Amino acid sequence: QVQLTESGGGSVQAGGSLRLSCAASGYMYSDYCMAWFRQVPGKEREGVASIKSDGSTVYADVGKGRFTISKDNTKNTLYLQMNSLKPEDTAMYYCAAADRRSCYPYSTVGYNYWGQGTQVTVSS
Repeated sequence: QVQLTESGGGSVQAGGSLRLSCAASGYMYSDYCMAWFRQVPGKEREGVASIKSDGSTVYADVGKGRFTISKDNTKNTLYLQMNSLKPEDTAMYYCAAADRRSCYPYSTVGYNYWGQGTQVTVSS
């Protein structure tokens, strides 16, 4: 069983930056995938970016250019650096993990583990 705990959300003005963290505990297979998703009320959860155990990354359109996903294996922590934030980035951000080789942020399907979420609010 894997536990994921997000932190780092908050309120920021447009143009600002935030770094989200996701601390992972528990056992994962050597080939794993971790990702960031976000969701606003009334809408489906959408992917932002994913990172494979080998460090390779994939960004969904919403994450390209302004967001950077990374991980620190020594700390078992996933990060999402968000720059030039816009009001439309306001959402609950979730960390997710999957024990599998394929690793894409385009769907929530296949992600076994989820954190509780951290709220990001961007004001204009």
